[in-house]
Amino acid sequence: MAEAREHWSGSLGFVLAAAGSAIGLGNIWKFPYIAGENGGGAFVLIYLICIAIIGLPVMLCEISLGRRTQRNPVGAFKMLSPVRSHLANFIGFSMVFTGIALMFFQEFGWAIVMLLIGGLIIKFGWTVAGILGVVSAFVILSYYSVIGGWTIGYILKAISGHLNYTTETAAAKCFKDFMLNLNWVIPLHFGFMLLCALIILRGVRNGIEKWSKILMPMLFVLLIVLILRGLTLPGAIKGVRFFLSPKMEVINAETVLIALGHAFFTLSLAMGAMITYGSYISREQNLFMSTISIVVLDTTIAILAGLAIFPAVFAMGFKESSGAGLVFNVLPAVFNSIPGGLGWLWATLFFLLLSIAAITSGMSLLEVVVAFLVDELKWKRTKAVVISSTVIALLGVVSAVSFASWDRLEILHIALVKAFHINQGSFFDTMDVLTSNWMLPIGGLTISIFVGWIWGTRKAVEEIRHGSHNFADVHLISLIAGLKDDPSHNNSRYHVLTLASLWGIFIRFITPVAVTIAFLHQIGWLNFK
Repeated sequence: MAEAREHWSGSLGFVLAAAGSAIGLGNIWKFPYIAGENGGGAFVLIYLICIAIIGLPVMLCEISLGRRTQRNPVGAFKMLSPVRSHLANFIGFSMVFTGIALMFFQEFGWAIVMLLIGGLIIKFGWTVAGILGVVSAFVILSYYSVIGGWTIGYILKAISGHLNYTTETAAAKCFKDFMLNLNWVIPLHFGFMLLCALIILRGVRNGIEKWSKILMPMLFVLLIVLILRGLTLPGAIKGVRFFLSPKMEVINAETVLIALGHAFFTLSLAMGAMITYGSYISREQNLFMSTISIVVLDTTIAILAGLAIFPAVFAMGFKESSGAGLVFNVLPAVFNSIPGGLGWLWATLFFLLLSIAAITSGMSLLEVVVAFLVDELKWKRTKAVVISSTVIALLGVVSAVSFASWDRLEILHIALVKAFHINQGSFFDTMDVLTSNWMLPIGGLTISIFVGWIWGTRKAVEEIRHGSHNFADVHLISLIAGLKDDPSHNNSRYHVLTLASLWGIFIRFITPVAVTIAFLHQIGWLNFK
């Protein structure tokens, strides 16, 4: 007899867990420096619009897929896919022919990828979208855990007083030395994976939900403490103005495309996490309000992270557009420049905050892989967690080693150069580009097309309606006007402008176009610089 599927204890548990998955290094590390490079408040404004256009509709798709099927991403698509899909076959054969064409141009790496994916689509149809999600989670966690290990290492360095520099140059040298020290980086990487595995080993309620209820409030409190400290510094208001005052003259097509891409990736979309977490939801929960809550929490944390960083950066006279080094290079020097001699404490709190965000996202990525092994291969949870986390950790070692030098991985480097013409960067960079620029956008596009045109928005809305009647049965204008309980304004037979109909238009037309544009920009085919 099959073991009963575990569920969240309620809406709060699900929202905090899903928000923890979405709130990761992308919010606290990547979002502030991207905003700094793209005009501060202007970028934030465009980002919020993009969250509404892409993030919310696709997230609602994923969560509804999960709850409807009560399965992992592969099982979800397998259950809802038609026996035969002409569109899937067309896509599959198109990719196979593209792969053959690439052979003639000696693009052997991408040719093999195209042939492999095309063949899988021809054989398994839309189920490949679920496979892509699980593989994405597996690959992302392998290098994400390396960064997670960095955050833990920097907590230890801050407590021990080894981050006591006050210039960006000294900070950058310290970070580079640390990153190249494999005696530190690899054990910390394994330590981060062990933390994620121990949480996932406990299951949904006693593991993911329990720790999300502990870690998410901690993250929020730490952010507030850092914000309050930063705002008390002389000149901090300049950082607030920079971050929250839109300068519309700096907005251009490039800014919009960057915001569009980041809005998609910051919500943990297309990597199977939301489908997997959605599969643990009961039928009574309000999917629409839960999705709104997750998006609002994720966006709020991203903005709070900016408020924790930029006031201190401006007050201490550092550059606001310092790129990816903002967190590891600039902030330790900023904290040590704050009067009072407590730089080590502020640095410790910040990197503790960063590690919490990394852990909540890391455990959601691991749960995607574990859920697949439990649902599809019928493994016990303990076996699935131990084996998957071990293999992911071993793959992560390759990313960690490649940072130090490609010379240590000469055979792999030669193979990648010949197959994909990759001469620069590291294995870490290669995996990041593969997942962020290719796998996630393709996955997101596939999800929106599948829900909008294959499974169908009508069936999706029928699923969302359970626990969320306002979504499908209340006229949108009546809802906004506060007349949702007036029967004369809310007869779905006469009123078609509901939240559901608006969502259907987005998911069938607007979101696929927006994701495609973001994808073309990510891979460098669309550039307005």
